[in-house]
Amino acid sequence: MNPAVSIRSATPDDRAFVLALASRLVDGFDAPSHRTKPELIEGDRRALEGWFDNPSKPGEAMLIAELDGTPAGCAYLVTLIDYFNERAHSHLSVLAVSAEAEGKGVGSALLDRSVAWAKERHSDRLTLSALVTNARARALYERKGFGGEYIRYVLPLQNR
Repeated sequence: MNPAVSIRSATPDDRAFVLALASRLVDGFDAPSHRTKPELIEGDRRALEGWFDNPSKPGEAMLIAELDGTPAGCAYLVTLIDYFNERAHSHLSVLAVSAEAEGKGVGSALLDRSVAWAKERHSDRLTLSALVTNARARALYERKGFGGEYIRYVLPLQNR
């Protein structure tokens, strides 16, 4: 039986835990051919550090999932402007679960709370991005009702 997952807002004391999760965001799948795992980790770490450096920024939230009182995952939510209709919407920028909590419903609980966060802000949608090589994350998102909207193609120009 899985322990109960609880979700709360992050505090400054969560900084080390959250930053340590950045490396989990690239576990279990290959990086796209034009990226390196360290580059991906550093980008996510930079975004997460930015939240802790300015945690009261309007339109953003950092959520912490706990299993029996122990931090087990995080979700970093931001507000973006839609490219097509120019309206604000909610975006799940980072979703990470510790290795020990994997498969225990933490990711699902964080997604559910992220949807609630978006609804509380009267957002008409919640978006997220997933690397095409991360089949496990994409499967979770699709089980939760997310669908693809467009694919971002990249042409590396270094050797052209």
